[in-house]
Amino acid sequence: MRFPRRQRESVEVNLTPLIDVVFLLLIFFMVSTTFDSRRALDLILPQSSQASAVEQAPLILSIAAGGDFTLGEESLAESELGTRLAEYKDQADRFGLILEADGRTPHAKVVKALDAAAAVGITRVRISTRTGTDISPPDTP
Repeated sequence: MRFPRRQRESVEVNLTPLIDVVFLLLIFFMVSTTFDSRRALDLILPQSSQASAVEQAPLILSIAAGGDFTLGEESLAESELGTRLAEYKDQADRFGLILEADGRTPHAKVVKALDAAAAVGITRVRISTRTGTDISPPDTP
């Protein structure tokens, strides 16, 4: 006696629902992520009509309107600026140093920061500005 063989159905995994779920998770995390803006100082950057956006470098030196120095998240005295920059020289060689100076900062403080960077051998220095066509000085409080 001969038994008829059953036709086996091919087993397939439908990837469409899996892809839909992955995209929904991706969108959820993109929307719900909060980005920490490391603005500990209230800086008013000078404007530049020739400014171009650059990637964020890990070494940022900020100078507040009163002349206070901040390297990353750490406040510095003017006397220890050179020694602290020397510790981060390897990072500055790879990514450069971004100098964020308030528009009301005395020029001597910016020159002091540039001199300290040059003294430890940091040659890639970028000055952070805000974009705009109005090059008038910022309002002083």
